Amino acid sequence: MPLLGIINKLERYNGCILADSVGLGKTFTAISVIKYYELRNKSVLVLCPKKLYQNWSNYRNNYKNNPLHSDRLRYDVLYHTDLGRLSGENNGIDLGKINWGNYDLVVIDESHNFRNGGKISTDADDLNPRKNRYLRLLDDVIRSGVKTKVLMLSATPVNNRFNDLKNQLELAYEGNVEAFDKLLNTERSIDDIFRQAQFEYNRWSKLPEAERTTEALLQSLSFDFFEVLDSVTIARSRRHIEQYYDTTEIGSFPERLPVLSHRTQLTLDTDLIDYNQIYTLLSDLNLAIYTPSDFILKSRMDKYLTVDDEGNVSGLSRSGRELGIRRLMCINMLKRLESSIYSFRLTVKRLVALLSATLTKIEQVEDGEAIGVGQYDFNEGFDIDDLNDELLIGGGKTTIDLRDMDYLGWKNHLLTDLQLLQTLLHKVAQITPDKDAKLQHLLSDIEQKIAQPINAGNKKVIVFTAFSDTAEYLYDALSQTLYDRHGLHSVLITGGIDACSTMKLPQRNKMTFDTALTLFSPRSKDKDTLLPNVSGEIDILIATDCISEGQNLQDCDYLINYDIHWNPVRIIQRFGRIDRIGSHNSCIQMVNYWPNIQLDEYINLKARVENRMKVSVMTSTGDDNLLSNDEQGDPEYRHKQLERLQTEVVDLEEMNTSISILDLGLNEFRLDLLDYIKRHGDLEQTPFGLHAVVPSSEKMPPGVIYILKNNNQGVNIDLKNQLHPFYMVYLTREGDVHCDHLSVKRLLDLMRWACRGQSAPFIGAVSPVQQRNERG
Repeated sequence: MPLLGIINKLERYNGCILADSVGLGKTFTAISVIKYYELRNKSVLVLCPKKLYQNWSNYRNNYKNNPLHSDRLRYDVLYHTDLGRLSGENNGIDLGKINWGNYDLVVIDESHNFRNGGKISTDADDLNPRKNRYLRLLDDVIRSGVKTKVLMLSATPVNNRFNDLKNQLELAYEGNVEAFDKLLNTERSIDDIFRQAQFEYNRWSKLPEAERTTEALLQSLSFDFFEVLDSVTIARSRRHIEQYYDTTEIGSFPERLPVLSHRTQLTLDTDLIDYNQIYTLLSDLNLAIYTPSDFILKSRMDKYLTVDDEGNVSGLSRSGRELGIRRLMCINMLKRLESSIYSFRLTVKRLVALLSATLTKIEQVEDGEAIGVGQYDFNEGFDIDDLNDELLIGGGKTTIDLRDMDYLGWKNHLLTDLQLLQTLLHKVAQITPDKDAKLQHLLSDIEQKIAQPINAGNKKVIVFTAFSDTAEYLYDALSQTLYDRHGLHSVLITGGIDACSTMKLPQRNKMTFDTALTLFSPRSKDKDTLLPNVSGEIDILIATDCISEGQNLQDCDYLINYDIHWNPVRIIQRFGRIDRIGSHNSCIQMVNYWPNIQLDEYINLKARVENRMKVSVMTSTGDDNLLSNDEQGDPEYRHKQLERLQTEVVDLEEMNTSISILDLGLNEFRLDLLDYIKRHGDLEQTPFGLHAVVPSSEKMPPGVIYILKNNNQGVNIDLKNQLHPFYMVYLTREGDVHCDHLSVKRLLDLMRWACRGQSAPFIGAVSPVQQRNERG
């Protein structure tokens, strides 16, 4: 357990990022740290996403299923979003009265939500600037009041920029670069270190694929960068645990069966519309409904510009923001089409209604009335990731007077879209649930799993979808059928307080979010303790990504992705609900549903519809980058991500843009060393020249690993050797360099793997060496 390592980092550097992979117990590790500081009478605040509140509140309350009730933990728990509120109440805490500056330790769960750094925003007509959550946390919690230490938890602290990591670390050193530089054993400042690391990464990412290896990246980064990581991060992966740890005590991971990929037609009726025909129609949309600023008359434009004191247009212009929203709405239509024909039909209906209402306003202006168009309501029809997009969260309240517009030109664009969408709506309305090929295939898939469980007696299935209305559609279509045919209860969870289920609870009991998950995964959620009077279980869970993080649902062994999220990392996070260490299932299964078109064609069709939006966004907004990080990636790389998801389950650290903290630091080995010293005493008296013998293998060919010391400690070329003045090198029997002194982590990993679980000499390997030595 890395408890001591975290505490050491918090005490020395004021911060630490715990970046263990999904399912390795980051929460329990963090609670151990919290207990350490509470025993020293320190005040602790946990900041978490709203959906993970129960995970944290459970351990501080007098609950029957709290395994830590005797520890009497007393930390406060608030949501990330509470940092954006100045008043109100959350779970008994008055946000207007809370003393934000009085916390000695802040634990941030899912800290990657703070990776974009600080920002102050205002509306076009709002003179009151607003800090984003990051700045509020930095200024009001960490910088003010008592000295605050920061523990950050995230399986994905780096997305596709090293600055993601830097921004999170800045919370620990309060933005005081000079003070932090004095604590680090580095030649350069932390700003220079990350600037150089990002430069090297950008250069590496442009290399040919054969040369773009992890080792090549590691060798291009400086010693200072590794020093920073070792100072403030701790990370372990599933693969690392499996290869280098003895899992007999804590339990092993279940076997991952090969991924099942299904490609279904849009409808069972071949006379109706198909995917290609819909994509073709969508590519003809202009979606000018979302860009009214494009039609403001030049003579009236000054009325709607936001200008600073020096006469410059500041921030993201209204026009640029509208273009970003137009592209987002276009992409959302594609996402919803791939999710379900029902969700897509709802989106088309809403857009038809919006177009009709706007055209009515234009008619009123033509009749001489003064009418304006303002901000539309974007709260419906998005997945969780898009709902957090700043394009939807921020923005102005300005209303455009239609008399200031070329409303006749706008009207022509709106009429073109309306006619096209009405045609499309008529065609998709004919696809009823009994003709929905994807829905009927899902029912067949679930029934086959029930009849032939992959683990004896386990009939549980999770069906994930990105959209709540798709989830509702599936529940309405399947739940009663599955109960009538198989006697199995289903539940629907879409993020609200209450869930919907075919299972009826005893009087006065409500099917809440937590109750539903407890009944679905009774073993991992302690049903016998929490709900002893409720008989029966739930076997079919239909849910959105509101449960894709932080939930342990390992009673289940079968997970279906009814839609493939456009950010593949979300797919791996979903699978992490059942792919957990200590699972009682011997094997687990992931099933993915794809549109019935080839992957190349699928990506090209998406690109064709997107490009029309993307070009206008990039040419109209200058330096304002409206593309989210998840959408900026190399198309070829994204293609390979999706291709892998069709055939295998990919670990999060392998999928996430090739940057993994796990590849970059040596802290884990330092923890091993501390543990060894604790058990065996100081190493100061150990003589030089000791050696050990282990069997060779395919990973480790016959040879010798040397550990040497350079007597001239001033020589460390380009500051690349992480162990200077010591040098490690692995030479094979033939004299080839199997692992050089710059590949320190790989070599230490090999040594740990060779000695795993071994406390006595390998007699079979030692004897031949002794005999050769005796013969001289």
